[in-house]
Amino acid sequence: MEVQSTPLEGVLLLKPKVMQDERGFFLESYSARTLQDHGVDTTFVQDNHSRSVKGTLRGLHYQVNPGQVKLVRVIAGEIFDVAVDLRWGSPTYGQWFGQILSSENFLQMYIPIGFAHGFCVLSETADLAYKCSTYYSPKDERGLMWNDPAFAIDWPVADPILSARDQQHPSFEESERDFVYQLAGSR
Repeated sequence: MEVQSTPLEGVLLLKPKVMQDERGFFLESYSARTLQDHGVDTTFVQDNHSRSVKGTLRGLHYQVNPGQVKLVRVIAGEIFDVAVDLRWGSPTYGQWFGQILSSENFLQMYIPIGFAHGFCVLSETADLAYKCSTYYSPKDERGLMWNDPAFAIDWPVADPILSARDQQHPSFEESERDFVYQLAGSR
């Protein structure tokens, strides 16, 4: 598995080695050892599966106390996946990174604690499978406006399908500073 850094420290792209032939394909979708070899030691406790139709936008979501790491992959279809740095004091505070993840390119995005996550569906439908480092906690879930001008995310959908909840998230400016950046290696 190839691990690639992104412009946001801690957000990683993972590209598994895919072995294909006339029968289909095989890949290793997760390896704790590979992540550990790249300085990431995360224990995942929950797997989620989401299906959405074209034009759906989910996000921007995150969890606090202590936060939640996600490892996102698409098992059918195509999405534009986004991570936003919410770590107060980070050199990339308030910046975002987006990547197309699909069942064709096999890319995965590793999103650490301190980042909001969102995605929009580009194909007719998309199935996502993602691992989480903490259990879902309704009292600790948070969200931010998907179209906040502070982020200026270049979403590839003009008029997305949104849940009632995702239509009511606060702006970045109105949100709490739930995460503080710590330089790698510092205490």
